[in-house]
Amino acid sequence: MMIGLFCLALLGCGVQPAIAPVPIDDGTRLQIPVKKTVTLVATGDILMHNTQIAAGQQADGSFQFDSFFEPVKSLIHYGDYVSTNFEAAMAGPDSGYTGYPKFNSPDEMAVTLKEAGYDLVITSNNHILDRGYSGAIRTMDVLRDASLDIVGTYQSQEEKDIFLIKDLDGVRVGYLAYSYGTNGIPVPKEHPYFFNFLDEETILKDVKALRPQVDVLVLVLHWGVEYSLQPTADQKELARTLLEAGVDVILGSHPHVIQPMEVVKINNQDKFVIYSMGNFIGDQRGVERNSGVILNLTFEKDVTEERTVLKKVSYTPTYSHSYRDKGRLRFRVVDVQAAIRKVQEGKEPYLKRSDLLVLKQVLAETKKQLGKPFNREEALNRS
Repeated sequence: MMIGLFCLALLGCGVQPAIAPVPIDDGTRLQIPVKKTVTLVATGDILMHNTQIAAGQQADGSFQFDSFFEPVKSLIHYGDYVSTNFEAAMAGPDSGYTGYPKFNSPDEMAVTLKEAGYDLVITSNNHILDRGYSGAIRTMDVLRDASLDIVGTYQSQEEKDIFLIKDLDGVRVGYLAYSYGTNGIPVPKEHPYFFNFLDEETILKDVKALRPQVDVLVLVLHWGVEYSLQPTADQKELARTLLEAGVDVILGSHPHVIQPMEVVKINNQDKFVIYSMGNFIGDQRGVERNSGVILNLTFEKDVTEERTVLKKVSYTPTYSHSYRDKGRLRFRVVDVQAAIRKVQEGKEPYLKRSDLLVLKQVLAETKKQLGKPFNREEALNRS
């Protein structure tokens, strides 16, 4: 095994020793540990309200939503693998494009997500069946046609039985996703495999099966109380159970506001949970409902020992807002700290000094909710 890794490095296969092997007295060669890092990026809920759809409509009837993520595109692209929760069907124009309460987005949004830097779209949420089962299947097809992965809904039992595992330069990352429900719209009895309902026994069974196959196991849960700034006691208890069962990361969505995050030490391993990442973009009212984060999770794998640890957790506070451009209503997400700086320097085209109060409020409240970033080296030095 040690000789094989050394040979791969010589052949340029991407596995590089930290230091060249050194000879020891018995004539064999000592392999210095090979370490790899991978950064996973995640954002919260992406909504498609009527106003957002209208903002993207072009003169020829097509749609274009490039303005949505342009200010933060480089932050999204920073990740080796990037996920988000998209809360709308894409059932086609014949079904009519609508926002709340039953969303149906133009297909162009799938391309927008891909070009923004996303790799994975979570489809197990309470709006996937807004245009029925056929609309949900079409949504999945449109996302896949845009070269996006999906998780949480399935077109067959065979598809459901295959876990989503991404090999990111030798670091195997697996994703599972579940939702509390579908807004009362029933899953067809003839397709019981279609939707991952949030059921503790089912999740534990899936975690047990997936855990031996991956270095990092990410669990996305669509759960919680809408607009509540704190998770429930039941959520905290379930999170602990799932982390103890082998999950490394829990990413929460659905409340549409930011809820706390924490690093939990389990069996001397650092595990992470964020109960809700808030809204990434939408047209809801209120500062809290337009606040979100771009979350960065960096893992380090010791290839020699086959051991992976959570290295860093950091986040960028974001703000979703509407603005006028050439008389038309538009939408975009901004990096809050960057936006404050640009306003102060007179370089921000749409936000004015009168918006500084809101931006500073978003920044302060986000930091209050999430606390300090996590750095494993610093934590070890403190202990």
